[in-house]
Amino acid sequence: MAGIEVGLVRRLLEEQFPQWSGLELVRLVDGGSDHVIFRLGGDMAVRLPRGTWAAGQARKEHVWLPRLAGELPLDTPVPLGLGVPGFGYPYHWSVARWLEGDVATADGFADPAGAAAELGRFLKALQRVPTAVDDDQGLSRWSLVGRDEATRTAIKARTGGLFADAMTRVWDAALAAPAWDGAPVWFHGDFHTGNLLTVDGHLSAVIDFGGLGVGDPACDLMVAWTTLSAETRPVFRAALGVDDATWARGRGFALATGLNAYTAYAATNPRVAAQTRRQIDQTIAEEIEEIEEITGGRPAVADGTWG
Repeated sequence: MAGIEVGLVRRLLEEQFPQWSGLELVRLVDGGSDHVIFRLGGDMAVRLPRGTWAAGQARKEHVWLPRLAGELPLDTPVPLGLGVPGFGYPYHWSVARWLEGDVATADGFADPAGAAAELGRFLKALQRVPTAVDDDQGLSRWSLVGRDEATRTAIKARTGGLFADAMTRVWDAALAAPAWDGAPVWFHGDFHTGNLLTVDGHLSAVIDFGGLGVGDPACDLMVAWTTLSAETRPVFRAALGVDDATWARGRGFALATGLNAYTAYAATNPRVAAQTRRQIDQTIAEEIEEIEEITGGRPAVADGTWG
């Protein structure tokens, strides 16, 4: 939303957290698609939702992150204060401890295989945290089936020929895979490159738990295609221990979320466009190779394009 500037945030702080109102406040140039982010002093961050789609995230993190953090092997945000609407700003917002680090990139790890294994261990630790709760506090429920129409529409609108065929095969396989039949487990819900921090090329923190939920963990496997490579994906899969059905559903989530983000941001955000294009290309790479192998290097359909 427009109008989330330093003056507004300063007034919110003065009214609700006067102990921090005199600290330096600097808006980050790129705070992400869900939040406008300010650095507060030297060791805090202020996050304000941009719109209704992110409106419940501050309250969710304030409730659940303190309960999860001690069980996880990487740093996570530490909520320090939960702000309420004010001065025309309509959503809850948050103050959290500042986490040092750079946003991870697919080619920026000092030890790619080590990072893949560490990502698997992080998710394994998250899934082991007990899920018995008396109030879901807005926890997410992700569904592949619920994304079917939008995903097929995006495939049709954005692709043709070989690419459409490959994407459709990935998507059909994801929907055909057996559903999760284990006990519900925790998932991050938005586990991709943009929500991972590194220091000197090594993973240091996982951020943005706005998609946190309980259920099928397949959505978190998107990181295998957003962040990893064909060489390191098997390392991640082995560290986490993933069956074939969950892997297929995870690849479907990677395709669906990639197409959704590309459709929403490609025209206005070149960085997101490049990231999601890579994500989708990684997701369908095996299908492209298989089609070309079957046809002797000639696609079974016209080459087509996508984008």
